Amino acid sequence: MKAVEQTQTRKPPDYSGDFETLERMEWAFSKGDINTFQQVLDSRPSILLRIHSVCMLADMKNEDAIPLLCRALREDSSPLVRHEGAFALGQLGFKSAVPSLIEAMEKDPSVLVRHESAVALGSIGDERAREGLLKRINDEDEDVRLSAEVALADLDFLRRLRSKGSTSNTTS
Repeated sequence: MKAVEQTQTRKPPDYSGDFETLERMEWAFSKGDINTFQQVLDSRPSILLRIHSVCMLADMKNEDAIPLLCRALREDSSPLVRHEGAFALGQLGFKSAVPSLIEAMEKDPSVLVRHESAVALGSIGDERAREGLLKRINDEDEDVRLSAEVALADLDFLRRLRSKGSTSNTTS
């Protein structure tokens, strides 16, 4: 007689109580109102609202959102939200995010966050990240090591492009 394997079907959480806030966030997004997202994040809402806040802030493409995204990267209890914060900062590309990304890459307990922070630093291309990235090529996690290697290659490529640009500018 075979042992019957019982599997429990997990039901998704009910986020219907968040729909009104999501509508308010959509309106704020359309108006470029970063303060609404700060209020939402300060209220410590569901993971759904926190992730949507981070993604919408990134989609605003406004450097004024960087402090909020950096705070989410540093302080959110969910590694998934912190990961999204690192991703958003990398997509935005503002150099003002570099110190927070370096800190997350070095100290965050989540491999997801350390990996995404390294990738973001490579995308931003700021030389201030080089020392931290060099340390991460010895990270205990292979994905973090590889992400740091790729980010360092990105920095090297950007350095090469900049030196070619400055050479062509002086010879023209």
